[in-house]
Amino acid sequence: MNTTRQRITSIDMLRGLVMVLMALDHVRDYFNYDAFLFDPTDLTKTTGALFITRFLTHFCATVFVFLAGTSAFFVGQRRDKKSLSVWLLKRGIWLVIVEFTIIKLAWFFKLDYSVVLFMVIWILGLSMILLAGFIHLPKKLMILLSVLVIVGHNAFDTFTPEGPIMSGLWTFLHVYNPVNIGNIELFIAYPILPWVFVMPLGYYFGELYKPGVDSAFRVKRLWLLGISITLAFLILRFINIYGDPYLWSSQKSFGFTVISFLNVTKYPPSLMYLLITIGPSIIFLALAEKWKGSFFDKLITIGRVPMFFYIIHIYIIHLLALIAALFTGFKASDMVIDFWVNEQPELQGYGFSLWLVYLIWILLIIALYPACSRFNKYKSTNRDKWWLSYL
Repeated sequence: MNTTRQRITSIDMLRGLVMVLMALDHVRDYFNYDAFLFDPTDLTKTTGALFITRFLTHFCATVFVFLAGTSAFFVGQRRDKKSLSVWLLKRGIWLVIVEFTIIKLAWFFKLDYSVVLFMVIWILGLSMILLAGFIHLPKKLMILLSVLVIVGHNAFDTFTPEGPIMSGLWTFLHVYNPVNIGNIELFIAYPILPWVFVMPLGYYFGELYKPGVDSAFRVKRLWLLGISITLAFLILRFINIYGDPYLWSSQKSFGFTVISFLNVTKYPPSLMYLLITIGPSIIFLALAEKWKGSFFDKLITIGRVPMFFYIIHIYIIHLLALIAALFTGFKASDMVIDFWVNEQPELQGYGFSLWLVYLIWILLIIALYPACSRFNKYKSTNRDKWWLSYL
C-alpha cells in the first residue's frame, strides 16, 4: 500500500509541477510585451531571464506525453490488454475532439475553422490511439522501435518531398508548418514523429512502479536512467554534430554561450530536446520519491486533475488578457484571435514586463488551486461517474 502511495504522489507531483510551468508559458504568451515582438529563443534579441522562462516550460509537453504512457500502464494493471486498448482508443479520440472544440475556443475565443491548430492535446490523443495497438507488440520490439525513431528522426530534418500531397503528408509526420486544404489552413504545431514514440517508452517506464518493486531499487534505477539520459544530452550536444537542426555556437558572453547550448528545437522535438527534458524529469522522480509537505501536496492535487487544470487555465488567462487589453487602450475584439495571440497584428504595442508576467502567473496558480482541490475531491468521492475519467 505504501509503495503504491509513493508511486502515485511522486508522479502526480511531477505532473503538477509541469502544469504550473505550462501556465507560466501561456501567461507569457498573453501578457509579455516582448512576446509580441520576438521569439524568446532568438539569441539576437532575447534576455537571459526571458530565455530561461521559456526553457523551463520545454519540459511540459514531453512530460505530458511520457507520463500519459505511464498512466496507461497503471490502468493496464487492472485490465486485460483488449480492455486497455479500448480505454486508450476512447480517450484518444476524446482528446482529439477536445483539441478542436473546447480548447480551440479557449485559445481563439471563436470557433472559426478556417485555421485549425494541431497542438499538444491532439498529439496526446493520437499517441493514445496508436498506443492502443503498440501495446500488443512485443515489449523489446516496441522499445527498440521507439528508441530508433527518437534517435534517428533528425536524419530527415532536411528531407523535402515533392508535390502537394506528399509534402502535406510529410508535414503531418515531421514538419512544423501549415497544410492548406482549399480555404482551410491546418497548422501542424505537433507533428506525429517522434511524439507518438515517446508514449510507449513512458508506458514501459511504468514497470518501475509496480507494487512489488522495492522503493530503494526503483530510486537507484531512476537515478541511473535519469543521469544517463542527461549525460547523453551533454555529450552529444557538446560534440555538436547531430541531434538538433541548429548547432550551438560561441556567443558574446559565457552566459549566452550556455543559452545557445540549451537552445534546442521543440517543433518538432529534436533528439536533444527530448534528452534534456526526459533525463532531468526522471531525476526529479528519484528525488521526489519521499518528498512530503504542504507545498508538494498542492502540486500533487494539481497533477491529479491535469485536464481540468489545462482547460480552465487557458480560458481564464485569455479572459484576463482581454480585460488587460481593454484597460490599456485596445479593443475586446483584438483578443479574438485569428491564428496565435503573439501574431495578432491588432495587438502590437500591447503587453507588460516580465516581472509582471511572473506576478500574474503566481496569482493565477493561487486562484486556480481551490478549484483543482474541490474537483479532485469530487472525483475521489464519485468514482462511479464514468464521465469524470475523461477529465
